[in-house]
Amino acid sequence: MKYELIEAWRTNNRINLMLIEQITREGMAATLSKRGGRGVAGEFAHMHNVRVMQLEKRAKDLAVGLKRFPTGAVPTKAELKKALSASAKAIEKFLVDVLAERPKRRGFRKGLFTTLSYFVTHEAHHRGRILLTLKVSGNTLDKNTQMGIWGWDQL
Repeated sequence: MKYELIEAWRTNNRINLMLIEQITREGMAATLSKRGGRGVAGEFAHMHNVRVMQLEKRAKDLAVGLKRFPTGAVPTKAELKKALSASAKAIEKFLVDVLAERPKRRGFRKGLFTTLSYFVTHEAHHRGRILLTLKVSGNTLDKNTQMGIWGWDQL
């Protein structure tokens, strides 16, 4: 079960990294907000920030060294990939520790799979927002990338 749990989390993160790699510089700057809301880069930064925030609440020691992006930041692709890779490793450790019932690891009350589902669902929601923003702004990704996010057996 441990392998399947971790592989699901890793696949979720690989999708994020794949998308970042495929999005153009213009696409990363795209936004649908008329009032200064998040653009594409900000959506990825938010995903990382939520991971860090949850770790600070649930496993403080695993959040040490993970920096949140400031509100309104527009990080580069390299900064996003580095941050998401680091926070993904910390979340992976957290999930393994929750599975092993280690002290000072507090998953969601409804259990380990609810905890994993929260993280994956949150990020899938933001990936949907990213894809919509890219489409509406004229920065649509190629069909292979659009469909690739669903190829969990291949990622």
